[in-house]
Amino acid sequence: MSWPLPISSALDLYASGGDKAEVGGLVRKTVKPSGRALGIEYAIRDVVVPARELEKKGFKIIYLNIGDPLKFDFDTPEHIKEAFYKAAKEGKNWYSPSEGLPELREAICEKEKRYNGVDITPDDVLVTTGVSEAISFLMGALLEPGDEVLVPGPTYPPYISYAKFYGAKPVPYRTVEEGGWKPDVDDLRSKITNRTKLIVLINPNNPCGALYDPGTVKEILDLAGEHGLPVASDEIYDRIIFNGEFRSTAALSKDVPVIGLNGFSKVYLMTGWRLGYIYFWDPEGVLAELKEAIVKLARIRICPNTPVQLAGIAALRGPQDHVAEIVRKLRERRDLAFKRLNEIEGISTARPEGAFYIFPRVEGIGSVWKSDKEFVLEFLREKKVLLVHGSGFCPTYGQGHFRAVFLPPPEVLEEAFNRLEEFMISKMR
Repeated sequence: MSWPLPISSALDLYASGGDKAEVGGLVRKTVKPSGRALGIEYAIRDVVVPARELEKKGFKIIYLNIGDPLKFDFDTPEHIKEAFYKAAKEGKNWYSPSEGLPELREAICEKEKRYNGVDITPDDVLVTTGVSEAISFLMGALLEPGDEVLVPGPTYPPYISYAKFYGAKPVPYRTVEEGGWKPDVDDLRSKITNRTKLIVLINPNNPCGALYDPGTVKEILDLAGEHGLPVASDEIYDRIIFNGEFRSTAALSKDVPVIGLNGFSKVYLMTGWRLGYIYFWDPEGVLAELKEAIVKLARIRICPNTPVQLAGIAALRGPQDHVAEIVRKLRERRDLAFKRLNEIEGISTARPEGAFYIFPRVEGIGSVWKSDKEFVLEFLREKKVLLVHGSGFCPTYGQGHFRAVFLPPPEVLEEAFNRLEEFMISKMR
C-alpha cells in the first residue's frame, strides 16, 4: 500500500475501525475524519459517480440530475460577462467588505423591491458565495446540538446536511403530492416542538417545482408568529414561473421575521460564478443578534469574489430580456416532460409551476425494485440516463419518486423519456 493512502482506502480503513497502516515497513497512524463529515450525503452529485464510470467505458450518458442550465442550450448574458472582464482588466480584484460590495447590496435591495415587493436596506443584506454558503451561515449561526429545523419534505438536500453537520435535527413536514406538492400546514403545526428553531420554505420548490399560493404562505407565517419562530425562505427560482404568481414570503409578512435566501445561478444563468445573498426582513428587530453572528461567519471566509460581485451588479441593473426567453423555453420543455411522463405506464407526475424540476412517482418501488435508488441505478446501467432518487431529497416523503430536470433541448428530453418508457415496459410485465 502506497502512502499517502487513496481516499477510498482511507475510508475503508476508517470504517473498519483501524487506526494504523504499515507502509514500507513504517507504521503510520491514519488521520480520521470527523463522523459528522462522513455522514454527509448529497444525492444529486453522489449518483454522478456510477455515471462517470460508465462514461469511462465509452457510454454516452444523458444527464437529468443537476439543475445547471449552462450544461445545455443556455448561456450567461453577454453584458454580465463583459462586466466581469472589465472588472478584472481594470484591476478591481481587491478584497471587498465581508458583507459584500455596498453597490451590489444596493442593487439587491432594488431588485427585491421591484420584483418581489420586499422593502429592505443594504444593511439588511449579506452577499455570499452562492446560496449554499448562505444556508451554511444560517445553520451555523442559529443552531445548537439537539435543535430542530422544519424543512419541506421533499427538500433541497443541503438543508438536511447542514442541519445535521451542526448537530441539529432536520424534521421534514409533509407536502401534498395530490395538491401539486403544496405544504400541509396541519402536519407542519404538529411537528413544532420546544426544540424547533426555524421553519424553512423553498418557493418555487426544488425538487418538486411547486409554487406556493399566498394563502398557504400566510398560514405558515401565522403559525410561525404563534410560536415565535423565524422563517427562512429560499426563493432562488423567483422569476422562473409558468403558472400563477410568485409572492415573496417577506412581502406577505407583517411582523414575522423572514430570512430570505436568493442568488444569481438560475435566473441570471451564473451557476459556476457562485454568487448569492441572504437578507433579513426584521420589522421588530428580533434578528439583530443572529445577523451579527452570520456576519462573523462571513468575516472568517474573508469575502465573496470581487469581480463576480461587480458582474452581479450588471446582472441586476442591466438588460433583463433573457428572463422571458428562459421562461419561454422552459415552459415548452415543462409541458413536454409533464405530458410524456404521464403517458408512460407506471409513471405519474404533478405539473411543475416553477423552477425546472419534475418529481414523478414510480410504480413498482418495493416490489420490482427494493428502493427508488435501485430503480435509478438500474435505469442508468441499462439505458444510460441519469436521474436522482426521490429518497435523496427526503426518505419519508420522497421515497418512490425520482427527480429530473427539464433543461435539455426537446429532442434530448424525448430520447430520455423514450428510453424510460422502454425500460418501464420491460420491467412492469
